[in-house]
Order: sequence, then C-alpha cells, then structure tokens
Amino acid sequence: MSHLKVSTEDHDHGEPRLYEIRIKGHLDARWIDRFEGLSFTRESDGTTILSGPVVDQAALYGLLRGVRDLGLPLISVIQVHPKQACELDFNTDANHNRSKKERNT
Repeated sequence: MSHLKVSTEDHDHGEPRLYEIRIKGHLDARWIDRFEGLSFTRESDGTTILSGPVVDQAALYGLLRGVRDLGLPLISVIQVHPKQACELDFNTDANHNRSKKERNT
C-alpha cells in the first residue's frame, strides 16, 4: 500500500489547496453529489478528472475513500501549485458548467 504525503511548504494553513484527482473510467453524473465542491471532466482517454479546492488532508482522504468505495481505479492525485491557481479556477468554472450540462442530458 502506498502512502500519500501532503507537503505543507509554501502554503497558508487557512486556505484550501487545489487538487486534480484522475480516475480510470468515466464517472457517472449520479455520483457528482458524492464529490460536492469538485468539478469533473470526462476525458477522451477514458478517464475522469475531479478538480477543485480541498480544505485539508482529512478532506482529501475522504475524497479518496469515496473513489475507493465506488470501486474506481485511482490513477493520480496532483496538488496544483498556487502559481497555477488562476488557470485552474478558469478551467474549473468551464468544467463545472460542462458537468451541469452532462447532468441534464
């Protein structure tokens, strides 16, 4: 079993960190409530990316347990550096809107 180590360097403890969690397979829209606060994007390579702010390490482990409980293979967990936050915020807004459209279909 591998262990996830979250670095606390260069981080204000009161602010959420931004993460991208990639899973194998396309996450069905019915599970979006389980990952509330995160947007999800279905990629053409057959993976799904969950992205958005995570308040602390306990919340991150909770999200990862949710992925495990659904039986979804975890591919990667990436913490997005603060310098990339503006770009992720823009992409997250676009992905969130796309997720709403997917739920309505």
